[in-house]
Amino acid sequence: MPAPQDGPLLDDAAGRLIRPYTVSNGRTRPTTVLDLLSLVMATGSEPQGHLGPEHTVALELCGGPTSVAEIAAHLRLPAVITKVLLSDLVDCGAVTAHAPAFHDMPTDRSLLEAVLDGLRRQL
Repeated sequence: MPAPQDGPLLDDAAGRLIRPYTVSNGRTRPTTVLDLLSLVMATGSEPQGHLGPEHTVALELCGGPTSVAEIAAHLRLPAVITKVLLSDLVDCGAVTAHAPAFHDMPTDRSLLEAVLDGLRRQL
């Protein structure tokens, strides 16, 4: 899987060569409801129409179930822009997106206290 920074859109010294909002053509609202924990996976279908280089890299990152947050981190893009790109891929049938499954497990109080104690020791 190629790293997004290997392309012409990032420069080690200068950083991102184009603004994030140009990647999404100025759009800030995805057409698909996604949150940071939504799992996205490629369907194997070829996207219809022309997609930008970030779309291509995002699609390559979706070989297995991958969270929106992970994809945003790999692309080095804000989450909202990543959601727009991924919703484009959902709209053209190249990926599917599923909300994260939350289990109705009771919270273990001793575990939460141990985490709190650990955080206090770090501060």
